[in-house]
Amino acid sequence: MRNAGAEPEGVRAQPHAAAAASEPPLWLSDEERSAWLASAAIMITLPAALEARMQQEANLTFIEYMVLAVLSEHPDQTMQMSEIAAGVSASLSRLSHVARKLEERGLLRRSRVPGPGRRTNAELTDAGYAKVVAAAPGHVAAVRDYFMDTLEVTDLAALRRIGTAVANRINPERPFLHGVTN
Repeated sequence: MRNAGAEPEGVRAQPHAAAAASEPPLWLSDEERSAWLASAAIMITLPAALEARMQQEANLTFIEYMVLAVLSEHPDQTMQMSEIAAGVSASLSRLSHVARKLEERGLLRRSRVPGPGRRTNAELTDAGYAKVVAAAPGHVAAVRDYFMDTLEVTDLAALRRIGTAVANRINPERPFLHGVTN
């Protein structure tokens, strides 16, 4: 939506739940709109490209690879499901579905954590470790090909700052810190 000061033709404004019904929408400026559309293009096309390549080269979905990778980086290759969910930016319900599929393929094992509450550990199996080690070079090549090699060195700090700020705005109770150093 362009910031024309008035509601665009054919668009019926719906106030955000937190905004008063009498407040007009704060339309994006041309510069904001351009930045948003470029960001949306990344959010839509990059995951699809990474997913397709991961499926073709390693017979894994992108989220499956990310789960295996997070586990492989942990010292004992065992983590609570809630920690994995935070590490891959997934909901617990989505992670449970992914973990079940990985468990059926013998790539990880789940077990209840003793004590009160519903806590579950996931442990990378030897087969899971071998799978992620075999898939990692292709994943890194795809990330470089589709993303990193298109950026300038000066873009990296800005991208990290932007990604962290957005992730923390969306999920303030679970700050995004993975791989971020100040």
